Amino acid sequence: MATAQPARRQRLVLLAALMLAAFTFNTTENLPIGLLDVISADLQVSLSAVGYLVTAYGLTVAVVSLPIAHVTRSMPRRHVLTVLLAALVLSSLVSALGAGYWLLMAARLVTALAQALFWAVMGPVAVGLFAPDIRGRVIGVLSVAGSLALVLGVPVGTWLGQQSTWQVPLVVLAGLGLVCLVTIAALLPTSRPGEGHAAHGSAPDGRRFGLVLLTTVLSVTGAFTGYTYIVRFLGDVSGFSGTSAGALLMVSGVAGLLGVTIAGPLLDRFPRGTLVVPVATQAVGMLGLYAAGTVQAGAVACLALLGGSLGPVFMATQNQMLRVAPGRTEIALAANSGAYNAGIAAGALLGGMILSASDVRATFLVGGLVTLAASVALCAERALPPSEQGPPAGTGRRPDSHGQNRGGPDRVGAARLPVRKQRDTR
Repeated sequence: MATAQPARRQRLVLLAALMLAAFTFNTTENLPIGLLDVISADLQVSLSAVGYLVTAYGLTVAVVSLPIAHVTRSMPRRHVLTVLLAALVLSSLVSALGAGYWLLMAARLVTALAQALFWAVMGPVAVGLFAPDIRGRVIGVLSVAGSLALVLGVPVGTWLGQQSTWQVPLVVLAGLGLVCLVTIAALLPTSRPGEGHAAHGSAPDGRRFGLVLLTTVLSVTGAFTGYTYIVRFLGDVSGFSGTSAGALLMVSGVAGLLGVTIAGPLLDRFPRGTLVVPVATQAVGMLGLYAAGTVQAGAVACLALLGGSLGPVFMATQNQMLRVAPGRTEIALAANSGAYNAGIAAGALLGGMILSASDVRATFLVGGLVTLAASVALCAERALPPSEQGPPAGTGRRPDSHGQNRGGPDRVGAARLPVRKQRDTR
């Protein structure tokens, strides 16, 4: 029997809590990018060692996302989310209180384990709270919240860490996580995965699923090959002072807000275009930083292009994965989370290797070329013929030639009950 839906106000509060949790997890993951020099000086380790904090985090999420999603696939979602947020709060406090590099690394790996499962369950839980006809909008706001970590959370955390110590932003993040924990534990109904319309992709296609995963890996790898070391680039190549790093990252943040604001409403109408354009923009921004980064005005312009593309790329891949998932959306999101974080880990690692062998400018050349490879993968996806795979049983939807669904929520609701009754009589 399906769990009764909470009242509208309760559902909106829960959606806000999930958005805040997504923002907090992603900010925690990427905060060392903005505080690279500060953490390096305080812990007396190299810049590459601090970069490896991002690498290890992303690699952990990439490796465990699918296995942990399978292990917990039958557990009540409220219990799972409560445990994950408790792990976020405690590990953030340990990171802030610890004085050693390896304790910081261990605490971040605990957070990474929690984040690996969070991204798998958060989307279906949020979408399942609302009617099927606003599914795209729910996915859009969740994606905005996650992408805001890069375009707003990291710049603000960088500024706060530079004004005090690098531990202070971690305490703030622990407080945000606690707010999410209390809200979800108190208001989210106890339910199991597989209930409701959010359990399956709306236009399943295994081939496009694989190519979108590849695009995610390549685009994120390309971005983080350079972006992990953006503060060093702006100082060494562009000649900006160290104290201006937070303000420059805020430029990226403002561009990112503009990007997600434009792309969000277009996700359902132009699912391919809202992925192709940001990936191409990312490539232009990264190669532009390599070519024109020595000129401060050029560096700011290209940084805005790069920042403006990161959020829309995340939104569009999430949206595509939930549409073309060949099985359970929970497993699809776990795969996408693994691919995304594999890209972060690979990018930070590749950038660190380039930084050791050459200079920080070269990280943006290589990252831009990897991003171009993501564009090639998107061209291959566009060339695929329409899928012959049918929609999930009980959805009442059929994909058109572009993989989009025909028929509104009334048709979905009308088709679902007869299919279930037919199954029960077999």
